[in-house]
Amino acid sequence: MSTETLLKTPLHALHLELGARMVPFAGYDMPVQYPLGVMKEHLHTREQAGLFDVSHMGQIRLVGADAAKALETLVPVDIIDLPVGMQRYAMFTNENGGILDDLMVANLGNDELFLVVNAACKDQDLAHLRTYIGDRCQIQPLFEERALLALQGPAAVKVLERLAPAVAKMTFMQFQPVQLLGADCFVSRSGYTGEDGFEISVPADQAEALARRLLDEPEVAAIGLGARDSLRLEAGLCLYGHDMNAQTTPIEASLLWAISKVRRADGARAGGFPGAEQIFTQQQQGVARKRIGLLPQERTPVREDAEIVNEAGTVIGKVCSGGFGPTLAGPVAMGYVDSAYTALDTPVWAIVRGKRVAMKVSKMPFVAQRYYRG
Repeated sequence: MSTETLLKTPLHALHLELGARMVPFAGYDMPVQYPLGVMKEHLHTREQAGLFDVSHMGQIRLVGADAAKALETLVPVDIIDLPVGMQRYAMFTNENGGILDDLMVANLGNDELFLVVNAACKDQDLAHLRTYIGDRCQIQPLFEERALLALQGPAAVKVLERLAPAVAKMTFMQFQPVQLLGADCFVSRSGYTGEDGFEISVPADQAEALARRLLDEPEVAAIGLGARDSLRLEAGLCLYGHDMNAQTTPIEASLLWAISKVRRADGARAGGFPGAEQIFTQQQQGVARKRIGLLPQERTPVREDAEIVNEAGTVIGKVCSGGFGPTLAGPVAMGYVDSAYTALDTPVWAIVRGKRVAMKVSKMPFVAQRYYRG
């Protein structure tokens, strides 16, 4: 895809002004890094506050008295009892229990839900919603109308409360309307870095003014996709299309925690979502392979698609995400391996350029999460 045909976020001109190196990502021209560089951007987010442009992601509003019940037919998550002002992690599943996309769902009250879906999946997600529940609620894509910023890091709350003091009282996964510089925003206390922070949905035409104001704060630096990826990897968070896909179930992806208890086989509203029986069977009987954390025992980074072998050299899996973890000052990875090799500290090896790199199975997150729970 040529640069001319790539979509641009409302902050595109600002990225160029800031000296960003731009790359194609999910059909958009996006900043992979700024002059600071990926390593320093990563560490700055861990130590102070980073501002990310995530406007390429899809924002969708569902409206109607039946919206929550309708959405529950597509996700293995409790939407009906989601409190007003809270959001929840969810997944669209298919008939085989595979993951079509992962998303965030917030309850705005007044029979309105607010969804944020992945950039590469947003058109298919919109079609999926319209096909299966379009007759039960209004489905309003906000792709062009709203931008999305993420302010992440331990100083994020100090920065944002200068513009809106009420955000300091929010706790992890709370979601509420907030006025920022006169703009009608939706703010959630959440993010994709493992750090405390906020995600801010802002009208597209007011996004640049808000971004500039936040970047004027001494604690804040602009952060690109490179550091976003290394931060989420250290936090053990999945990236759709890499660590899970339509051929991967939540059980295989180690996401059982994301299936609400009320929707599980013994729950009050058991099943009722695509692939439920397959997922329940896997939960009871186990799976042949599972996503695990991996810590390479040498300095060599282990990348996506590297084969994983056992001591005898037999292929037992594949790396799904891997790279250097700046916080840990060493390489980290995630992968899928045969279930016999999922116990913590199990020794395994990755094949990198024809050579074996020693690794061991590790718990995740690799870096402790610091969400603010009050």
